[in-house]
Amino acid sequence: MSTPGRGLHGHVLDTLGPAITAGDYPPGSVLRTDELAQHFEVSRSVMREAVRVLESMHLVESRRRVGVRVRPKAEWNVYDPQVIRWRLDGADRPHQLRSLTVLRSAVEPAAAALAAHHATPEQCAELTACALGMVANSRGHQLAGYLFHDVAFHRVILAASGNEMFARLGDVVAEVLTGRTQHDVMFEDPDPAAVTLHVQVAEAVRAGDATRAEQLTREISVGALHELDVLAP
Repeated sequence: MSTPGRGLHGHVLDTLGPAITAGDYPPGSVLRTDELAQHFEVSRSVMREAVRVLESMHLVESRRRVGVRVRPKAEWNVYDPQVIRWRLDGADRPHQLRSLTVLRSAVEPAAAALAAHHATPEQCAELTACALGMVANSRGHQLAGYLFHDVAFHRVILAASGNEMFARLGDVVAEVLTGRTQHDVMFEDPDPAAVTLHVQVAEAVRAGDATRAEQLTREISVGALHELDVLAP
């Protein structure tokens, strides 16, 4: 996936962002923009633009006559898709994957129950199409195709809940699904039981069966946590 920002300051972010999230610059560290500009061989204006992006993620804060200070991890915008991506690329990956998967297990079953009440016919059709796409790509080591439909499926569930807060978590879920695939925290072919569960969730939502939609989605979440126990302990 692309890095926020383009050109030179995007190049700076590709290096500096992962370094901060990996702990190479511990909280409280002070970064001098002039020194960083010299190190990256970019202008100060490019460096300032990169810092502004990092500030928007709450990774750093600028202080007059002090410099750019790295903020404590507790203050980071941990829902920012790029922050998630950087953390998944580093040594923090197992903790990050587990944290995000637990978040999914708390949110998605409730979202599926709401979707059974609020999904439009168009969303039901899209959900079914995504589930069938997952089935079609579930054999023969087609993880890229499977991922495409898997991400779309979960985005529809969150959006169809009718809850704007759940819907905004679509990017977060997309990052964890993408991250576990790109970092080989997946079997070569998806678990057939998990694929079937997605089809059944689509059927439950279309039937307006909130209890069943919630229960089945919870089973998907339990399976995802089990995969982490096996592949990323």
